[in-house]
Amino acid sequence: MGKERTLVISDIHGCYDAFNRLLERVNYEPVKDQLILLGDFVSKGPESRLVVEQAVSLVRKDGAIAIQGNHDERFVDIVRNKTKEARDKFFRHGGRQTVYSYLKGSDMTGSEEDLLTRLRETVLEKYPYHADFLEQLPYYFEDKHFIYVHAGLNPKYPNWKEQPKRDFLYIKDSFHKTDTVVDKIVIFGHTKTVDLHGKADVWYGKGKIGIDGGCASGLQLNALEIIGGKEVRAVSVPARRAAIS
Repeated sequence: MGKERTLVISDIHGCYDAFNRLLERVNYEPVKDQLILLGDFVSKGPESRLVVEQAVSLVRKDGAIAIQGNHDERFVDIVRNKTKEARDKFFRHGGRQTVYSYLKGSDMTGSEEDLLTRLRETVLEKYPYHADFLEQLPYYFEDKHFIYVHAGLNPKYPNWKEQPKRDFLYIKDSFHKTDTVVDKIVIFGHTKTVDLHGKADVWYGKGKIGIDGGCASGLQLNALEIIGGKEVRAVSVPARRAAIS
């Protein structure tokens, strides 16, 4: 028996509080709902470790589907010490917050290289399954009506599954500004919707829907609720709780 709803969320970026407020707002019930998470669990926001821990649980216990984002790939590269490029980009794109979330309660002084060394040691000692989980995530998922991906599809590839891995994780303008070559609607994150139409709400384009509300930038976290395979509704929560006056 199929699920009653599909709920799609992307680019949580360590926004653990907003993520749980959003799940509560959409009344997420694993028995009835298929949850799909479009990647970028880490970096920028304050609680990367808690978000990854929850994503692991949602996938393993509730049957949620998770897709890899570019920040997730970079985190794995950092932990596995794979490339210098990953090290160079890590701190420029919200990596310090990731370090803080994993080393919380310990001394944060030292050079960036020192912090990276301690991050690697901590993850490999205490949370090796976080790196394993993020490393093995697929680049896409599809059902009868939709294709779900972190960044988008390159229209130069009639068989979109053959596009380079980098396109799944990074593509922007050539996807946003060109008609797709697929007969399903593409649901994606990666590019903040405020950059697509000037506001953080879900963006509806021709054959594509962008849902990255820019939570880690202080905007909002969006969920796309799909009922019966076609009826689509957007739900959102602000990045931060409103102050009680």
